[in-house]
Amino acid sequence: MKHTPHRYIWVLTAVCILIFFFNLDAIYVNIMEARNFVTAREMFTSNHWILTTLNDLPRYEKPPLPTWLTAFSAEIFGQNTLWAFRLPAALAATLLTISLYNFAKCLEITRKQSFIASLILTSSFYIIFSGRNGQWDIFTHAFMMVTIYFLFLFFKNSHQFYRNAIMAALFLGFSILSKGPVSLYALFLPFLIAFFIVYKTNSFKKKWFALAIFIFLSLAIGSSWFIYVRMADPVAFLDITTDEASNWGSYNVRPFYYYWSFFTQSGIWTIPSFVALLYPYLKNKVSNKKAYQFSLLWTLLSVILLSIIPEKKSRYLLPVLIPMALNTSFYIEYLGSHFSALKIKEKWVVYFNFGLIACIGFAFTIAAPFFLNLEGEHYIWYILTSIALCVLGIGILYFLKQQKITRVFYLTVAFTAAIIVFAFPLIDTLLDNPNFKSFATLQNVANKKNFKVYEYDSFSPEIVWDYGKPLPLLLYKDSLSIPKDEKFGLLHEITEDFPTNRFKNYEVKKIDRYDLNQVNPDKSGYKERLIRDFYILKKKN
Repeated sequence: MKHTPHRYIWVLTAVCILIFFFNLDAIYVNIMEARNFVTAREMFTSNHWILTTLNDLPRYEKPPLPTWLTAFSAEIFGQNTLWAFRLPAALAATLLTISLYNFAKCLEITRKQSFIASLILTSSFYIIFSGRNGQWDIFTHAFMMVTIYFLFLFFKNSHQFYRNAIMAALFLGFSILSKGPVSLYALFLPFLIAFFIVYKTNSFKKKWFALAIFIFLSLAIGSSWFIYVRMADPVAFLDITTDEASNWGSYNVRPFYYYWSFFTQSGIWTIPSFVALLYPYLKNKVSNKKAYQFSLLWTLLSVILLSIIPEKKSRYLLPVLIPMALNTSFYIEYLGSHFSALKIKEKWVVYFNFGLIACIGFAFTIAAPFFLNLEGEHYIWYILTSIALCVLGIGILYFLKQQKITRVFYLTVAFTAAIIVFAFPLIDTLLDNPNFKSFATLQNVANKKNFKVYEYDSFSPEIVWDYGKPLPLLLYKDSLSIPKDEKFGLLHEITEDFPTNRFKNYEVKKIDRYDLNQVNPDKSGYKERLIRDFYILKKKN
C-alpha cells in the first residue's frame, strides 16, 4: 500500500480520537482527578487562577498550566460536563503521539516504523489511562516530547537553530509548569545522556548564544509561577513544598528493583516490548542499529533514574513508555519484514502473544453475560463489542497463519480501539453499590432549604467534586471555627464518633448517610472515606 507523507498523521489522529476521546466520561472520577478538577473549578468559580486552591485551601503541590487548560475547557464546553474536564488530557495524549512520530522520523528510520512506534505508544495501557484521565503526567511528558523533538533538530541541524532553541524552550517551560521537574528528570535527562553517548553532536561554536536563549527562556517560563507564589503566599508555599520534598524520601518507599517489570505497563505490548529489550538478540536484526541503541539506552536510563528515587508508584513509569514504544517498533518492524523466514523457536512468542489477544475477544463474548449486569441498551453494546472483538480476533488469527505480522499489528491496535468505543459503555454494569447516594443531591437540598454545609475536620476530594462547591472545614490545624448560622449542615466521617461536646449550644440531629462508592461494599475498592453521615445543627433557644 502506498502512503502519502501526511496520511500517517491523519491515521494517527483518527486512532487518537478513537482511543482518547470516545466515551470519555464512562469511568467515574478518581481521587487524583477530583483534586485537579476541583482546583480547576475553583479557578472560574472563585477566581483562584494563580494562587490555586482545593476546597478553598492553598494547593501549590502542582503547577497550574494543565489546570488552566482544564478550566478553559470547562468554561467553553460546560462546567457540569465531565468530558469537558478530561478533554485537555486527551488532547495532550494526541500531541504526545504526533510528537513521537515526528521525532522518530528524525532518527533516519522509515515513516512506516515511526508510524508503528506512535501506534504502540497510543495503545499502551498507561498511556491510554493517562490520556483519558484528568491527571497531569500526560501534559508534562507531552510538552517535553515536543521539547525533545526541537532540541534534536537543534543538535543535528546547522540551520534554523534559533527557531528550534526557542520552540524547545517554550515547551520545556510548559512541561515544568505542568508538573515541576518530573519530566525534566525522567524523560529529558535520560534522552540527553543517550543522545550524547550514541550520536555525539557537532560543534556548538555557532549555537552557543541560541543554547543560552534556550536555557534562560525555559527556566524563566518554568519558574515564573513558583516565584510568584513564593512571594505572594510564602508561608503556605514553604509548608507545602517541604512536605512534597520529604515525600520523595519517606512516602511510598519501594526497593530499587520495584520498577523492573516496567514493560508490563504497556499492556498488550508487554511481550513485544520485553523481546525488544533483548539487545544481543535484536542488535543485528534491526534496520538502524544506532537508532535502536539510542532508544534502548533512553528507555533503560529512564528506568534507572526513576529507580533511584525512594518514592515509587506505577504511574511514575509513564515517561518510560515513550522511548519504549520507539524501541518496540524495531522488533515489530523486524517481524513485519522477516517473519516468514524465522525459525519456529522465534515464531512461537509471536503466535502466543497475538493468539492470546484474539482469544480474549472470543472469551469476552462467552463470559460477559455471566459477570455483567446486562439490561436495556447494554445488550446493544454487548452485541457490538462481541461482533467487533470476534471479527478482529478472527482477522488476527487469519493473518498470523498468513504470516503477515504488520497486518496483525494493525488489527491489534484496532482491537484496543474497539474495546474503548464499544465496551466502555458497559462499565456501569459493574457499578452496583445499593447504598450509593450522591452528594450533589445534598447541595440541592441545602440550596432549597437555605443552609450551608460544612465538613468537620477532613475532606475527600471526590466528595467535594461531587458536591459541586467547597465544603469548609470547621476544625483546621487544631483551630475550631463554629459558624454563626442559626442552622447549618455538617458532614462527618462514619469511622469516628460525632464530637457532640464541641457543639453544646446546638441541637444535633442525624439526617442521612451519603455514600459515593460506585462498587458494592463486598468488593475491593470500596472506601469508607467516601461515606459521610449528614447532621443538621440548630442553635438552642
